[in-house]
Amino acid sequence: MRYYIADCHFFHRSLNDRMDCRGFESAEAMNEYMIAKWNAKVRPNDEVVVLGDFSYGTAEETDAVLKRLKGRLYLVEGNHDAPSAKNPRFVWVLPYKELHDNGRKVVLSHYPIMCYNGQYRISASGKPRAYMLYGHVHDSFDQRLLEKFQAITRATKREIYGHEEPVPIPCNMINCFCKYSDYTPLSLDEWIENDLARRAAASPEA
Repeated sequence: MRYYIADCHFFHRSLNDRMDCRGFESAEAMNEYMIAKWNAKVRPNDEVVVLGDFSYGTAEETDAVLKRLKGRLYLVEGNHDAPSAKNPRFVWVLPYKELHDNGRKVVLSHYPIMCYNGQYRISASGKPRAYMLYGHVHDSFDQRLLEKFQAITRATKREIYGHEEPVPIPCNMINCFCKYSDYTPLSLDEWIENDLARRAAASPEA
């Protein structure tokens, strides 16, 4: 099984009372909670793709956490990943990656890409064949702007080759922010469900 997660920010104590307002009493308490949630889900042979900003700690602190986490780990490098980028626990460390996940293209970047490769690919039944997974923006004002962009895009129709009538523009961007999943790595299908549920909660018409 392959899982995805973004912006864990291990050791980043200020996120408990600023920006994310995670609410843990300390960075150590936050770290322990995230490690427990990770290891309760991930098995030793599972893959976990971290979509950037894994750790805010030193190289030594980060290494100690990585040694406790289950799974085969991969890192799409974010802007806070200097302590993580050279750690051998990551099979690869790249700024951008495209993978296939159960027949679907997955575009992976720490930073959201509004016009991503494969965006217009849909199956004969109309289901998406490409997803853009990202991090970086947490649950911030920038995420709200991205949600507005996505809503406008999905509501816009245009002519697409192979279709007789204009069709809504596909826009399948998913923020894999760790707090959205209670700090648990999720599969692509789980993130799709998570994203739909959050949009439905924000607006019954989403």
